[in-house]
Amino acid sequence: MTMIDALLAFSVAALLLTLTPGLDTALVLRTATVEGRKQAVHAALGISTGCLVWGAAVAFGLGALIAVSELAYDMLKYCGALYLSWLGINMLLRPRKQLALADHTAKNSANWFLKGVLGNALNPKIGIFYVSFLPQFIPQGHSPVLWTFILVGIHIAIGTCWSMILISATRPLATILRKEQVIRWMDRTTGAIFLAFAARLALSRR
Repeated sequence: MTMIDALLAFSVAALLLTLTPGLDTALVLRTATVEGRKQAVHAALGISTGCLVWGAAVAFGLGALIAVSELAYDMLKYCGALYLSWLGINMLLRPRKQLALADHTAKNSANWFLKGVLGNALNPKIGIFYVSFLPQFIPQGHSPVLWTFILVGIHIAIGTCWSMILISATRPLATILRKEQVIRWMDRTTGAIFLAFAARLALSRR
């Protein structure tokens, strides 16, 4: 496989993976609808940073350790499930009534960035995916470390573009989507989705 073939093949695979609805999509849509564009961008950047963390871990060998160590995989898996459960329960039991005040924007932006990071960094399936999937697209004789970062960079770029599209798509409906009833519904729906992903993650097997 030539370098061009590898890059094109991986780009198509990463695009299909990104377009498949999942936790990241739910987080970005909910944040864009309830918190606004700026908060959603922070969440999307956090998600991308979480992917970068896994990319670095895989490139330098931690991903391989998790792939062969049942204990390491289970520990990270349950930490991720607990974190998602905590987010989901909070959204279900304490749905918001209105948007955050303007003077709290910086604090909330930082929180959503952190939530985006932790949502991916605590999901071992991303590490397993990178470990099992990326090597197929690394041309023979080339540096695995360099190519891992290149491929992860492509995945992040595609994911970030998709997040920006999702965020922009919510703007025409902003007035309706920011009503109290809609905010409560979005919080509870997203909370339920988070709990479903937490259960799926906790019960998953490699």
